[in-house]
Amino acid sequence: MKIDINKYFHPGIILAFFYIMMFIAGCGVEKTDESRVQDVDYCIVEENDIPEELMAKIEEKKAADLKMVFENDDFVYIVRGYGEQETGGYSIQVTDVFLTKNALVFQSNLVGPAKDEIKNAVPSYPYVVLKIQNMDKNVIFE
Repeated sequence: MKIDINKYFHPGIILAFFYIMMFIAGCGVEKTDESRVQDVDYCIVEENDIPEELMAKIEEKKAADLKMVFENDDFVYIVRGYGEQETGGYSIQVTDVFLTKNALVFQSNLVGPAKDEIKNAVPSYPYVVLKIQNMDKNVIFE
């Protein structure tokens, strides 16, 4: 009795199996150790000092929640925006920037206008740009 192997092992199923196995083998999860190793020196970049290419990307994406890293020569620019706000008067407070064993952690908060502040009825798009030395680390936004 002859067994028809195609009846049991369709070529599409075999290919799908191998693709799934290659995907699983190629993916890994790196556990992030958030223990502080050292503080990171940074400077907040004024709008007119932001590289043109980065500024174009910010303008394109500033209406939504924005977390971006941009590398340029020896520096890394970390961008954090909080999307469209109904009024002006918002600012961003950088609370911490530090290195862990395998990442750079960036922490910030959106600070709203003071209650007694006269609010501008025009929407605003608060964001902050930090400049640091390139450390070849992934950035974690918190």
